[in-house]
Order: sequence, then C-alpha cells, then structure tokens
Amino acid sequence: MKKLISLLLVLALFAVAGSALAEDDLLAQIRSRGYITIATEGNWSPWTYHDENDRLVGLDIEIGTLIAEAIGVEARFQETNWDSILAGVDTGRFDLACNGVGYTEERAKKYTFSTPYVYTHKVLVVSADNEDIKTVEDLAGKTSANSASSTYAALAEEYGATVTYVDTLGETMAMLEQGRVDATINAQVSVEDYLKEHPEAKIKVVQVLPGDPVVYPVKKDASTETLIAAINEALEAARQDGRLAEISVRYFGLDLTQAD
Repeated sequence: MKKLISLLLVLALFAVAGSALAEDDLLAQIRSRGYITIATEGNWSPWTYHDENDRLVGLDIEIGTLIAEAIGVEARFQETNWDSILAGVDTGRFDLACNGVGYTEERAKKYTFSTPYVYTHKVLVVSADNEDIKTVEDLAGKTSANSASSTYAALAEEYGATVTYVDTLGETMAMLEQGRVDATINAQVSVEDYLKEHPEAKIKVVQVLPGDPVVYPVKKDASTETLIAAINEALEAARQDGRLAEISVRYFGLDLTQAD
C-alpha cells in the first residue's frame, strides 16, 4: 500500500512538473491551442498586403503560413500598425511577427530572431525633380518620411535627416511627390513594386544601399527557445527544398534568400 501511495505521489509530481513546463514553453502553448498568432501590417506590398479580392497575401503571409503548417497549427494573422508589432511581440500579445523585420544589434537585445529568410537592399528615393540629393550624405538638414522605429528611419536620422513618421509606403510616396519631405530610405523591392503599380509616380531612386538580413522576431526569454528552434527548422527545410526561393521569386521577381 505504501509503495502504491509513493508511486502515485511521484506520478503526481511529474504531472505538476510537466504542466509547469508547458506553461513556460510557448511552442507547447501554441500547439495546445491549435494556432499561432502572427502580427503583420497588411499594407506593405509585396511583403504583406491585400490583393484585388481583399485577401491578405504577400511573402511574409506565405512564409508565416508555412511555419504554422510545419509546427502543426493554424496561422492567425493580426493586422496592426508598425509601431504595435514589436511591442506586441514583447508583451506576448503576438507569438511572432512576420513583417520584413530587419536585424539590428539593438533589436537583438530585446528579441530572439530566427535565421534570416531573405536579404534586402535599401534605396534612397527622392522626387523626380530633386537634384540636391544624390546620396545619403546629402540628407543632412533634409527631411525624410519613414515608419517610426524602423531601420530606415534610424538610418535617415544617422545621416542628419529629420524624420516624419508615417504608417504606409503609399503615404510616404505621396508626401515625397507633394514636396512635404525631401527623401525616403526604403526597401528596394517595395519601391520597385510601388513603381510597377504607379508608373506615373514622380519619384526616382538615386542610390542603392547594402542589404539587411530579414528575420522573424519572438519574445526574448526561455519560453520561446523551442519555438524559435521550430521556426528555424521550418525555414531551413523550405530553403533546402526550394520553397523559400520559389516564394521570393513569386513576390520579388528575384531569389533573395541568399546573403551573396
């Protein structure tokens, strides 16, 4: 009888320990609930946007769905503005952000990042009649439009520009054409996509800048260790079988999955 009681106590302790472990493991929570919550803007083509049928599509939507399928759950995308994306990951409102987030050492202090899934170049864009700005060195004393807390805004400020914060690429380009700002630094693929959609836009690219590794951020603590490992495993499998390159070519017209 005593042996039976002892055995039951041991099993109960294991159950409690297992329950506590699951509570501290975000991947286990995601699998238990059956879905992963993914933050995205929904207005930044070709990364994340709505098509002619108002469906949420884009490179990050496809890869986010791919990750969810690899984990064995449903992908639930929540659209929000850029400022709320990383903050929401940090507070646990979102499990993951799929929104073309560039890697920076400063961000890496606060978030755990996946391995890069694409590498993008940046471009300096001005209005078509602007002859004063040729390179980022000319931004000192000028104005730029960018999303708040973006790597593009930080770079513009680094070169001496005063940044006006905006929510969308369309708003950025409108401000540029209207002469309300002098320039913008943005993702090359996004600017090229905008020009395809708006060939009449009176803007021009004056400089192409080195690219950034683009990553997926999760909350930086012990609870996300298994989640980020599963995300990296899914990305590597998609890289090896060609799916990642295929998605990149579909949305960018180029395979940007390699650093070189």
